[in-house]
Amino acid sequence: MALKPEPTASNHSVQHALRVLETVARHSTGVTDVQIAREARLPARHLTPLLLMLRREGYVQQVADGAYVTGEALTRLGSAAGREQAIRQQVQQTLDGLRDTVGAAVYVSRYIDGEVKITQYADGPRAPKVNEWVDFRSAAHASAVGKSLLTQLDMNGRRDHLSRHRPARLTSRTITDERLLFRKLDAQPPSVPMLDLQEYAVGTVCAAVPITAGAMVGCLALSLPVEHAHRLRAAADRLNRGAAPVLLSLAI
Repeated sequence: MALKPEPTASNHSVQHALRVLETVARHSTGVTDVQIAREARLPARHLTPLLLMLRREGYVQQVADGAYVTGEALTRLGSAAGREQAIRQQVQQTLDGLRDTVGAAVYVSRYIDGEVKITQYADGPRAPKVNEWVDFRSAAHASAVGKSLLTQLDMNGRRDHLSRHRPARLTSRTITDERLLFRKLDAQPPSVPMLDLQEYAVGTVCAAVPITAGAMVGCLALSLPVEHAHRLRAAADRLNRGAAPVLLSLAI
């Protein structure tokens, strides 16, 4: 059973974005940013970057007179026909952009039916994905992805998972003691990226941030070769700032 996570910046951004989209959808002929701010009860300093993100992701578009109308992406996601495929395409498009922005392979993972699952990822020649030398389902205690998901479970959920996937030592840095692992999970602020510094695999460092939509337990992650470890924290911060569009696609 998942605990209700503390709000993160991404959660707040998505809540605000949904209010903006609801406002735009009510005005089929277009609505100005001033009117959006008034109806969505958002100050300009919050609305301006939201509108930029929503335009970039295709959720709204600006017409000739400067007003905003519903964009193609929102129309696709709002349609019952082919909705699941539309969500996957939208998330993939966002992941591809994040990969290029952070300069690393990026992943969406979810906790489904008691298992860690990588549902989508984006890699490339300059952003190689991690070598899954041990099934991620068996490595939640060691990977940034797994630990981020475990932080979103209550104590019974964590114990149930580890009773089915006993923590094994994958590298010299892997935490295998359940009590120590739980203490580290409990001490992890939800707004700070979870790190894996060669705990899952020698030669790889990773980071993950939680993304939650309704009852969904999920996270957004990145991996880097250890020779790029000096970039990890900056890349993780950029990943955190870029999580809102992924979460928005899953929340609509």
